[in-house]
Amino acid sequence: MQTAALRHRPESEDCFLINKEQMKVRLHTGKDIKEVRVYYADVHEPLEKKRELSLTLAGHGQVQDYWEGTLTLPLHRAQYLFEVIGLDGSKCVYGDRGLREDEEAAYEDPNNYFKLPYFHEIDMVKTPDWVKHTVWYQIFPERFANGDKQNDRPGTKAWNPEDHPTREDFYGGDLQGVLDHLDYLKQLGVNGLYFCPIFKASSNHKYDTIDYLEIDPDFGDKKLFAQLVNAAHERGMHVMLDAVFNHMGDHSLQWQDVVKNGAKSRFAGWFHINRFPVEPYDPEDPSYETFAFEKHMPKLNTANPEVQDYLLTIATYWVKEFDIDAWRLDVADEVDHHFWKAFHDAVVAIKPDFYILGESWHSSQSWLNGGEFSGVMNYPFTGLISDHFLKGTQDAKTMTELLTDQLFLYRDQTNSVMLNVLDSHDTPRIKTVAGEDEDKALQALAFTFLQTGTPCIYYGTEMGMSGGADPDCRKPMDWSKAGSPVWEAVSRLIKFRLAHAKTLSQGTTLLEVAENGLVHVKRAGAEKVEAWFNTTDQPVEVKADAALSQKYADGKLAPKGYVIETM
Repeated sequence: MQTAALRHRPESEDCFLINKEQMKVRLHTGKDIKEVRVYYADVHEPLEKKRELSLTLAGHGQVQDYWEGTLTLPLHRAQYLFEVIGLDGSKCVYGDRGLREDEEAAYEDPNNYFKLPYFHEIDMVKTPDWVKHTVWYQIFPERFANGDKQNDRPGTKAWNPEDHPTREDFYGGDLQGVLDHLDYLKQLGVNGLYFCPIFKASSNHKYDTIDYLEIDPDFGDKKLFAQLVNAAHERGMHVMLDAVFNHMGDHSLQWQDVVKNGAKSRFAGWFHINRFPVEPYDPEDPSYETFAFEKHMPKLNTANPEVQDYLLTIATYWVKEFDIDAWRLDVADEVDHHFWKAFHDAVVAIKPDFYILGESWHSSQSWLNGGEFSGVMNYPFTGLISDHFLKGTQDAKTMTELLTDQLFLYRDQTNSVMLNVLDSHDTPRIKTVAGEDEDKALQALAFTFLQTGTPCIYYGTEMGMSGGADPDCRKPMDWSKAGSPVWEAVSRLIKFRLAHAKTLSQGTTLLEVAENGLVHVKRAGAEKVEAWFNTTDQPVEVKADAALSQKYADGKLAPKGYVIETM
């Protein structure tokens, strides 16, 4: 037995409350374990009254296995330890003070039991239930639809989905264009609208904010935005705005005052300034800190109380005045935890089921303990899907193992609201990543829609749009493809996901590669959902009662096809 592989951390993703009387425990082991049992009792009970539960082998990671089980303790207190049995017949006891040999004293020593002294429900990680029943649709407002040509700026280009935009191009997309197409989005099936920034800014992408309290005139005004939010809510859609609180635009009043007045500016402490004067900007020796090396995006000092008050005023304003349901937080991992805790408390005080989504491209446990973000953009997870299904750079077994490792980084409540995106305004489009192979793109999308978390469609994916890296992934929407076979396939996936959301967002997940080489997904919760994906180059026989399929007929699944079964 590889005893060095045994790992458990109390009050973390390895031990967390499900409700006020139940806690889930997990143990990480090597791949040489036959059985794991947990012995547990109330903290103040004599150990003679301890109970026993056999844990379930819940997943196979790349170098470790995961075992888990749910303990019920009506008095809201727990002490527990693990008994581990290897495939070779060896046995050990693993507790708070390390490994013990399998002997009576190991089970009777209260000091070797992990402890959760009291189940404080207020500390339990809670995530919004409605998000678990949502399929998001990401809108890049400048490229979705031009509904009002009166607000087009001089030089606005004609709407052309075949264009390859530059970073400076404007096509006239606006909020009226979104409002005009809400019934289209309802027909597609999505019930969450995720907007890239809509606040006053200089660029077409609006990530260089000038005024956070004003709608950019390119897009409309507050009256129009209020109308849009109300119309979305009437159709059962939630609305998420994009907040850029790591930095602001260099045309903002605050930054321009720093440029003009230097160290005497009342806003000098709002930014991370290395020396004055702040201009000209030299990326090799910057006078001030920025997002990346973007001189037009000076970084905000969120440790400054004035900056905190300013940003929290903005965060709560759009919730109070316009009833938005969620914030997506740009470059969230570059902002301090202290600020995000204050942010969380401020918006949740207004709406207890408010959704807070952080942008992070890496493991994010430290932001997801219940007091900061609900979830993050799940790029490490979906990147693995892309590597196998779209790029073919990773084999199926490695993909399923690494996806399992990702799932066990977080609590169940957190996994259920992670945002699963295959492409976005920051990445090439999935069809292009797939070498313009629409079958591959649809297969990857179907696999993603079966995973734990909340899926997101980037505008135009349902139209089969192509596009390389930013800015090519931001082409004007191709409205000519509505109702096409690709559109119909994506719409079916969306509606299937929502029809089975309770299981697919929160149920157990087992990912494996079957003996016949198919990627096999097993989901269990309110029902059972199983699926098989053929990423080989040969047809494979598989018997299923198909609820949804592509390239599946006569019991055979063709390459780049899938079949989904419900039970």
